[in-house]
Amino acid sequence: MSDVYEKLKEMELSLPTPPPRGGLYTPVLSFGSHLYYCSGCGPDQPDGSTVIGKLGLNLSVEEGQEAARRCALNLLANLERELGDLNRIKRFVKVLAFVNCTDTFDQQPQVINGASELLMNLFGPDAGLPARSAIGTNALPGGIACEIEVLVEAE
Repeated sequence: MSDVYEKLKEMELSLPTPPPRGGLYTPVLSFGSHLYYCSGCGPDQPDGSTVIGKLGLNLSVEEGQEAARRCALNLLANLERELGDLNRIKRFVKVLAFVNCTDTFDQQPQVINGASELLMNLFGPDAGLPARSAIGTNALPGGIACEIEVLVEAE
């Protein structure tokens, strides 16, 4: 596997500071043999703001995809804090994503492709494309556009 940090640099991306907890929970929990469950992360941005809005109302699919990318970067920041090195990730096993959207919006998978594409580009299709669910919901904490959680296997 290529170095994840080199790929981030090539993509002109950097990991943010791990986001603060939004409640009483553990950001990353290890269990079993080399498995790590990451609590949901929202689309916090480097300037401290968060992508707020509802798909199908005041956010486009493209804006939602960028929000999903931000979620993935925040998840990676939490994983790096726990693992010490993202190159230890063997594969992403499962992604569960929630999209804040109107009742008639039905493009949740396209929105979450923003995160999936980032993971695939960083870790390759075998390790970076896990099983996935993309679910629409009428509200998310603080009005955020999306929230994503992951399950990973590490070496």
